[in-house]
Amino acid sequence: MNKFTIGTRGSELALWQANMVRDALETAFPDTTFEIKVIRTTGDQMQEIALSKLGDKGLFTRQIETELLRGSIDFAVHSLKDLQTEQPEGLIIGAVCKREISNDVLISRDYSSIDELPAGAKVATGSLRRRSQLLNRRPDLQIVEIRGNVPTRLDKFASSDMDAMILAYAGIFRLGLTETFKCSLIPADVMVPAVGQGAIAVEVRSDDEQFLRLTTALNDEVTEIAVNAERAFLRRLEGGCQVPIGAAATIEANEIKLDGIVGSLDGTVVFRESATGDAAEPDALGVLLAERLIDKGAAELIGLSRSQSEQSAGALL
Repeated sequence: MNKFTIGTRGSELALWQANMVRDALETAFPDTTFEIKVIRTTGDQMQEIALSKLGDKGLFTRQIETELLRGSIDFAVHSLKDLQTEQPEGLIIGAVCKREISNDVLISRDYSSIDELPAGAKVATGSLRRRSQLLNRRPDLQIVEIRGNVPTRLDKFASSDMDAMILAYAGIFRLGLTETFKCSLIPADVMVPAVGQGAIAVEVRSDDEQFLRLTTALNDEVTEIAVNAERAFLRRLEGGCQVPIGAAATIEANEIKLDGIVGSLDGTVVFRESATGDAAEPDALGVLLAERLIDKGAAELIGLSRSQSEQSAGALL
């Protein structure tokens, strides 16, 4: 019997994702077994530093990808939103699994929407994208930075005086934590999600035909088309975790609709545009939408936001 190894981070959500991929592979290939290897990444090791301070490149992927290139693992499973928009030489995304709902979710004891929060409410988030859109809609809010995996953030929130916290719905749902607090889905027209949010990527060596064939069984074409449009948008803007950027693609029949935003750190400026295009050309649509925002001044805003995020010093919850 063949035996292969899947590399992953060690958080509860990462392990859920790796186990889901393993189960799907073992169902598709019953004569093969797949073991899981936990690999600690830079982002896991430096939990007391804001993500915007750590840079953009491979915070949650670099060590896993290194082991994949060395051959000590055969597959790497990632939250797609953690992956850089260009894969390291020798690696390729072999499959994108069917996406969960990509929206963010408001976690609160008492409130069901951003607009219900009282004046001056404290809201925890570790995302500059969420911060920018929150302050654009509600400039009175106090934003507190938070790090940690999903259960850790929920524990921190439970013991704090925060009025609300914002997380990705997919992580809360996959871990069965939607009943922990009041959880309210935030519409995408209120908060555009992160690029690739809710999707799981399986990365393999680009020259390894065997593993590329195995991952084919996991790929969801609709999800792949949507995230390709979003990632092309982000790639053209040269954005990362130091910049408030979001994108969300939806597909109906043979058409993609792509919404995208670029914002300032304080939320005073948010550029938002939408575009539609042929589902057969998702990359072209992503580039088109990015160019529209660049024409509005997004490139200058991204440069300013990146500089400010590197210099800012905020306390972590």
